Amino acid sequence: MRIIGGNKKGILLHAPAGLPVRPTTDRAKESLFNILHNHFNLDEVSVLDLFAGTGNMSYEFASREASGVLSVDQNQGCVKFMKESATKLGFENMEVRKQDVFVFLKQCEEQFDLIFADPPYALSGIPLLPGMVFSKQLLKPKGWLIIEHASQMKLDHLEGFSEQRVYGQSAFSIFKAPEQANSNITSI
Repeated sequence: MRIIGGNKKGILLHAPAGLPVRPTTDRAKESLFNILHNHFNLDEVSVLDLFAGTGNMSYEFASREASGVLSVDQNQGCVKFMKESATKLGFENMEVRKQDVFVFLKQCEEQFDLIFADPPYALSGIPLLPGMVFSKQLLKPKGWLIIEHASQMKLDHLEGFSEQRVYGQSAFSIFKAPEQANSNITSI
């Protein structure tokens, strides 16, 4: 995997074989970060990376000097690789936790500007993520939840849905806190 932007742009990282991951493609990452650059000052955001895997997206945010990146994954091999890579790259703004994402969300008391979730595409609990994030008020005002999922999956019926972008077999669904998602509606 390659870091595509920020102060570590161009660095290649080689994850150990056998990790249960499906890294986000460079094309999809570039497209997503183009969108994010138009809406956020990435060097000022706090980021939660759920189902972080090898840390592919966490490194992108850390390289762009996000104020903080919290990466959560339950696989010990992935967690070990992320911790070693963050140390090697000097990412003092990145923290890695080994925990089941759904347990983490139930216990989390922090708020974030951006929450990125890249669960296994076959995970049945994907549609639960927005409700869990919103019920715990984990997004700061004007924050976004971005879920990467198979392009065939539709999440547009869920509360807070804002838009979907499709890149081949993958899609990003963007959610905003319900009061933000409805803020474009004007009263008469």
